Amino acid sequence: MSQPISRWPVPEIQDLPEDLRARIFDVQAKAGFVPNVFLAFAHRPDEARAFFAWHDALLLKDSGTLTKAEREMIIVATSAANDCLYCVVAHGALLRVYAKAPLLADQVATNYLKADINERQRAMLAFALKVCNDSGRVVESDFAALRAHGFTDEDIWDIGAITALFGLSNRMANLLSLRPNDEFYLTGRVPKPKPA
Repeated sequence: MSQPISRWPVPEIQDLPEDLRARIFDVQAKAGFVPNVFLAFAHRPDEARAFFAWHDALLLKDSGTLTKAEREMIIVATSAANDCLYCVVAHGALLRVYAKAPLLADQVATNYLKADINERQRAMLAFALKVCNDSGRVVESDFAALRAHGFTDEDIWDIGAITALFGLSNRMANLLSLRPNDEFYLTGRVPKPKPA
């Protein structure tokens, strides 16, 4: 990696508090590499803990009707609207994996209206982008449009909260000039080699 991953100093993993080290090693074991966001955000351990706690509360739960792929669609669409290279690339990889669709993340990031998604998902992304770009104009008819597609009020909260969290994440990633890991670019695009 020729470029730094952040404008701010990135701590060495061995110098981090034990809980953050454990989290990084757990992610590394699952992904095969350490996503740069974990290293860059660890510059401020208390803020990293708070961010990842909110992230986990929204994205790792099994309740509601939103699938993992739909949650990632929200992140990719809103991150593209916020010009966040890191989040589009990293969460685009997750979207490709969860949806098992190698072209979908590029479609959603570029123009969700032309993406290979259903009308329910288009309504979800339209709402997310309104929250992202013009939240002061969210009105009751926006909620009614989502309910007509089977979203519950708790689902609508999740759509808005994911959008809001990644508004923060996108702005921090842009502030830090956070560099996506090279590994993300091919994840979910090409089949993994089968073990010998």
